[in-house]
Amino acid sequence: MEKKRIEPLTRPVNLSLRLPGSKSLTQRALLCAALAEGESVIRNPLVSEDTELLARALSVSGCRVELRDGAFRISGVGGRPGFSGERIFFGNNGTGSRFFLAYAALSRAGKAIIYGKPRLHERPMGPLLSALRALGARLECLEREGYLPVKVSPGDLSGGRVELSAEKSSQFVSALLLIGPYLTGGLELEIRGEMVSTPYVELTLAVMRAFGAGVEKSARGFRVSEDGYRSRLYEVEGDASSASYFLILPALLGGSVTVENLSPDSPQADILLLRILSEIGGRIERAGEGVRVEFSASPRAFEVNLKEAPDLFPTLCVLAAVAEGCTRIYGAPHLRYKECDRIAAMAKELKKCGVKVKELPDGIEIEGGGALSGAEIETYDDHRIAMAFAVLGLKVPGLIIRNPACVSKSFPEFWDYLEKVYS
Repeated sequence: MEKKRIEPLTRPVNLSLRLPGSKSLTQRALLCAALAEGESVIRNPLVSEDTELLARALSVSGCRVELRDGAFRISGVGGRPGFSGERIFFGNNGTGSRFFLAYAALSRAGKAIIYGKPRLHERPMGPLLSALRALGARLECLEREGYLPVKVSPGDLSGGRVELSAEKSSQFVSALLLIGPYLTGGLELEIRGEMVSTPYVELTLAVMRAFGAGVEKSARGFRVSEDGYRSRLYEVEGDASSASYFLILPALLGGSVTVENLSPDSPQADILLLRILSEIGGRIERAGEGVRVEFSASPRAFEVNLKEAPDLFPTLCVLAAVAEGCTRIYGAPHLRYKECDRIAAMAKELKKCGVKVKELPDGIEIEGGGALSGAEIETYDDHRIAMAFAVLGLKVPGLIIRNPACVSKSFPEFWDYLEKVYS
């Protein structure tokens, strides 16, 4: 297996960079553009394994999808995708596979099988499958009920009222909302139980509205009008999740980092990191259209509920390892259903580095500020674990990252960007 040794940085960081577009926004925009009629252009998209898998899937449903001059150009299907028996591979792309499952259920002709890597087949799909079937979709789980792979056959999907449990993933909510404008009579979606990661649903609503959809919140959920989408030019802002690995560098090393294309007012869930950094001793300020983070002293320990921003978990674990005191990160049991069990994985790998860790059912407690040592880090084919420990390696000598190529899932240029810290 390929390995990468991280060379520590022996001075405070001084870095300004412009990051690739948001993965969350790119995938939502791809879906809306594919459903619209006419050609849409998505500028500054994230081009990564996940977004390319989704783009490739859309291209076999009747869309024309082209990546040219750094932009996706999509000629949509007007709400009527079609298939001819394709097997459509989604790797470990949980978001894209859930969105595409709902999209494929709109088909009136042809069958398709949606599948992925073994870990993707362990991620729950049951609530989404139940809701789609209640609306008229014909979906067959080929190995285990409630999980991929799923065969999609032509159904008679229609609108109306449907209930959905969103306690395990907000992606189920977003998947249904995204196809709502093409359901006869629209969609009235009632949420049962407590919804996790609500900022990601807000992102979905924002992208839908940008493409002309009529969607509003109701007392118990959401209402979507049968308006369809309009093709358009859509600009994607920088990815807050990708930015997090660089924005914590001043806390680890001192100095400052500027991300030029991420607004402090971004609706992305992981913008929560800026509040945390401010509370533990950082200075946060606007820098043109971006944001600048500066630290002149060691960070303090913190406590945070990550229910709404679970993708920050690996980043915050690394931050907690160097922060003075006991940090508690909680509220995100759904982390156990990501590309790996991120709670268990981060606990195990931090212990290798000498960090005192207590694993919680919904998070972790970390005693930070102690002496850390180098180790060989298992990444579990999880891009976020690889990137988080790579950043820690800038402070702790001797860190080696196994399977560094796994970052291609969300940030294929990560290692090139990391090299910028040395210049």
